[in-house]
Amino acid sequence: MTTESTLPSSAGSSTDGATITNPVLPGFHPDPSILRVGQEYYLATSTFEWYPGVTLHHSRDLVHWQSLGGVLDERRLLDLSGVPDSGGIWAPCLSYAHGRFHLVFTRVDNYRGEWWDAQNYVTTATDITGPWSDPVPAHARGFDASLHHDPDGTCWFLSVNGDWRPGRNFFGGIQAQQWDCAKGSLVGDVHLIYSGTDAGVTEGPHIYQRDGWYYLMTAEGGTVWNHQVTVARSRNLLGPYESDPAGPTLTSRNNPELPLQKAGHASLVETPAGEWYLAHLVGRPHTTRGRCIMGRETAIQKITWTGDGWPRVADAVPHLTVPAPALPAAPFAPEPERDDFDGPRLGLRWATLRRPAGDDWIDLTQPGRLRIRGGQSPRGKRTPSLVARRVTARHCSLETTVSFTPRSPHQFAGITAYYDTHNWHYAYITGDDTSRTLHVETSDDGRRSEHPLAVTDLPATGEIHLRVTVDGGRARFGYALAADDWRDLDAVCDATILSDEYAGENPLEGRPAGPAFTGAFLGLWVHDLGADGGYADFHHATYRTH
Repeated sequence: MTTESTLPSSAGSSTDGATITNPVLPGFHPDPSILRVGQEYYLATSTFEWYPGVTLHHSRDLVHWQSLGGVLDERRLLDLSGVPDSGGIWAPCLSYAHGRFHLVFTRVDNYRGEWWDAQNYVTTATDITGPWSDPVPAHARGFDASLHHDPDGTCWFLSVNGDWRPGRNFFGGIQAQQWDCAKGSLVGDVHLIYSGTDAGVTEGPHIYQRDGWYYLMTAEGGTVWNHQVTVARSRNLLGPYESDPAGPTLTSRNNPELPLQKAGHASLVETPAGEWYLAHLVGRPHTTRGRCIMGRETAIQKITWTGDGWPRVADAVPHLTVPAPALPAAPFAPEPERDDFDGPRLGLRWATLRRPAGDDWIDLTQPGRLRIRGGQSPRGKRTPSLVARRVTARHCSLETTVSFTPRSPHQFAGITAYYDTHNWHYAYITGDDTSRTLHVETSDDGRRSEHPLAVTDLPATGEIHLRVTVDGGRARFGYALAADDWRDLDAVCDATILSDEYAGENPLEGRPAGPAFTGAFLGLWVHDLGADGGYADFHHATYRTH
């Protein structure tokens, strides 16, 4: 099966004069790895504790993008059971060589206390849509791994050179070791090829070749306000590398007023006509250098090359609009707002938390009904039952209709605005065999609180319509006993706690909790703390941006 045979054809006028509008992948889509194969462009992004692992998007013009879902969608390929918040899949790299797609990814089981348990893997496929091979473990000496396929036939495995020893810098530069693609194993010596610049936190390596030079692109400064893209070059893959004397290729660190912040962690792609573009992550804070509810997103910038051979972004800052390449326009059909759950699998925009959407807890056998069997508590990290989608705009909502009859207070189900196990807002139905009530609860940095004025008695039976709305920095909930008879619940929640900056370390707030890397989700959540067979049926889900 070829790539061409599995993707829809598209045609249209030229993109001449058109623009790329950033971010091209709104919502939680960080650490982009961009790749061109023939006329097709692919983007792979990190997913951390969410399934399917490693999201893929496809384009033919760099302007319009469609989701291809995720690569690691079953336990054969990935086990996320028990991974910590913001653990799991970090910084994938997608490449193509020898007639196969190669995906390198890191599964992080721990990143706190100066210890890092970060196992790297390689999986391959002849088609971008799979099937993907059983992942082969590489080393666990550092994360942000990538493959460089050299024209001489060799392949090199790059990653952070981690050093756990007390008093050492964990980000000890970039290491390279040869990778045998045929055997799927590392061979030869390990080489430290680049120590980075004074910006520090050198990670995210990718190597490109042009005009006899090896260009090493890295992320530096940490993935917050000081993030940047650094380029160095050498005539030899193993160095020594000279950093661009002009400084960062891209950063927003000196421009807090820019709408796109955190610019960094990038990869390059060249069009057939020789135009170059750079895919990178950004954040859109709610206020100046404030909290980024939508997480780290993917943007694209145009690259020009200087006369002496350095790649540059205009003014070295991220732009909201960028000239599109000279390619035929290739739009895709718009995604429907409403999902009626009438297919055998979840739609491509849905994600599940820490376990794949298997028939052990997800049932789509009856058209028009998503049955979710209850899982662990909101703190559980092995078998949670959360089906969610990314927040992609400052103003958005998720509506659903649920049939749920709790048999005890151990069973509850509803709709959530979620960041991680410590930060969420939740409107849920609970009760027993004879009564049901609707509640709103917040977990703020692990501190749980109920919104008492929101408690509402419900009929003992019948469908309930639920809605969660993100409105800038606020999250609100509503319910209806009949369609379109919506009533607001008396609970105004702080949506900004659903962000990396709040959940993790933010120097402006002095929060010492540690790094966090995902973004806000809206989702359908079901709990059965007694493991008594409780479930909820959701009859549709409608996601809108406003």
